[in-house]
Amino acid sequence: MNGFVDMSGQVLARLRQLDDVAASGGLDEAVGLMAACLSGDGVLQAFGTGHSQAFAMEIAGRAGGFIPSHALKLSDLVTFGRRSVPMLGTADLERDAAVADELYDLYDVRPADVFLIASNSGANGSTVGMALRAKAEGHAVIAVTSLEHSRGVVSKHPSGKKLFEVADVVIDNLAPYGDATLETGGVKVGAVSSITAAYIAQLLTVGTTQRILADGGVPPIYLSANIPGGDEANDQVKQRLGARINPYLGSV
Repeated sequence: MNGFVDMSGQVLARLRQLDDVAASGGLDEAVGLMAACLSGDGVLQAFGTGHSQAFAMEIAGRAGGFIPSHALKLSDLVTFGRRSVPMLGTADLERDAAVADELYDLYDVRPADVFLIASNSGANGSTVGMALRAKAEGHAVIAVTSLEHSRGVVSKHPSGKKLFEVADVVIDNLAPYGDATLETGGVKVGAVSSITAAYIAQLLTVGTTQRILADGGVPPIYLSANIPGGDEANDQVKQRLGARINPYLGSV
């Protein structure tokens, strides 16, 4: 039982620290970029590989989140691109710098779009490559990463850069080097980056919603499809965005 108590302490301490960051204005720049994107008919483009896909899922396509949102998925390189299915079972795709351009080019990305990219290490080729491509195309990039971990590893991208060195705005997910937080039996367990990244995604969503409301706008929020009228309300916005948020619509 003590291990569970210790784990909750590790998580709660970081969530409270993130609350302090938000309260002190540490997320304001990211919130401003997101609000401007949505108010300017842009789409929030979310990207993460490995367990950082969870962050993209918190940003894109979920109840209580923004309808103008889209997750860039490595699996789409198989669905819409020319990569083979077996590659999805390896780490090759997330480490391959060339993947970023292939993936970006699959989608209908427009000038007003803002990129939110999550990576605990911030060092994989596809992650850094996507940030560089987005920047080259004129998009703002918001990074969610572990600064402690990223500063302790070598980049796998040919540029030698890491995600936090490319992004316009960097949000520290507060995970320690190696992600795990608890020493037990000679090994470390209790990874926290997925939990803190998900919380950051929700803080950004709340902050952006408040900013849009303060500016007199209407936040384009997904209602749950599992409540009466949810689909009907969501479809009014989704139909306008089409393949920009659902690339399957553009594949037929």
